[in-house]
Amino acid sequence: MTHVRGWRRSWQERSKLQRIDLYSRVTISSIPWLFALSWQLAPFKSDIRHEPLPLVLGSLLLLVSLAQCLLSNRNVQSSYAHYLGISVFPGRRLLAPLALLLLQVGLLALLAAVDGVAGAGLLLMSLNAPMAFVITRVLLVPVRAFVIESLLLTVTTTSALAAAGVRGGTLAGVVPTTLFGCVLVLVSVRPSAWSMSVMWQAEEARDVQARLAVAEERLRFGRDMHDVLGRNLAVIALKSELAVELAQRGRPEALDQMVEVQRIARASQQEVRDVVRGYREADLTTELAGAQGVLRAAGIACAVAGGDGTELPGPVQSALGWVVREAATNVLRHGDPSHCMIRLAISADAVVLDVENDGAPAAPPGGSGSGLAGLRERLGALDGALEAGPAQGGLFRLSARIPLARAESVDVPCAAAGDTSRTALLEDRR
Repeated sequence: MTHVRGWRRSWQERSKLQRIDLYSRVTISSIPWLFALSWQLAPFKSDIRHEPLPLVLGSLLLLVSLAQCLLSNRNVQSSYAHYLGISVFPGRRLLAPLALLLLQVGLLALLAAVDGVAGAGLLLMSLNAPMAFVITRVLLVPVRAFVIESLLLTVTTTSALAAAGVRGGTLAGVVPTTLFGCVLVLVSVRPSAWSMSVMWQAEEARDVQARLAVAEERLRFGRDMHDVLGRNLAVIALKSELAVELAQRGRPEALDQMVEVQRIARASQQEVRDVVRGYREADLTTELAGAQGVLRAAGIACAVAGGDGTELPGPVQSALGWVVREAATNVLRHGDPSHCMIRLAISADAVVLDVENDGAPAAPPGGSGSGLAGLRERLGALDGALEAGPAQGGLFRLSARIPLARAESVDVPCAAAGDTSRTALLEDRR
């Protein structure tokens, strides 16, 4: 039971893409076992003669096929990583599977030589013989090379059975049967690996997009600071040099220059505060657009209903902007949803903002994060309330309600516990 809980927890902790990747790998690994335990076992019922020598040869062929499955499972992960460009498959690991494949063909020919198997059973076993080997091989070589190798394998198998005395329709059926097994692997395994490669590339592209958004935000902040401080600092430097020269000459104008330096420095300080405040204050309209952009960059569909709240009082817009920012941050940090809905409802008495998502809880474990505590402090200044928890339909809902009675006369502090900047919101995607 402990192992089952551990597996379940491990599965739930994976992202959707990681789950699909694991499912694809497990499916590819199980294919050779499925074929070996069906196509290799079926002939024992009626096609293999129930005499000592045919039964021994058939059993040996089954054991070799199962050993081939074990080697295939050992190699398929490395070949999968080779196809995705993560690592290089060591060629020496194919020597043992190739030797087992040749042994399978030899045992099959020997079984046919002693007339130990009927035609239908021989075709089934010739169909199963290459499966485990080619499942690994199909991910290591180009399609054209794989087709050529499949033709060579078909010629080898057909020649061995012809040398063992197989004739007529049975020998003619070996050719399409062997080719069918190789083509079946080609059209099932390789597209699956290609699809995973495309999905991982798309995931990497979303990560790059989020990183570029962070870089763009930092550049914008740097440009704003440069525009504010660049000219003023240059003027301060020049006037300071002029004041030094005037003071060295004993000129009274030096005092006027230093007073001007002091004035410019104070003005610059206020301008810096204004720039920082613009980054620390949350505007509801901006935060709604920013949340949509960031969540969509993370592959999460995000919709906004109910308008952008431009008619609301400034303090209410600021407080709800912080709710949207924190909710989007928590969706990225703590959840794995595919869809997020932001709904704004305005009445004569109050405004309600709901943020719902269909993933894991979009809040810190236990719901006691400092971000939510900071939001409750902000909303408390407006007599508002915040609720967070599971909702119907497997959703998680973050709901903020603010009465509009006294919002006009209340100003929300710029800083509170749990504040996060726009750049921090984007960096959570990293």
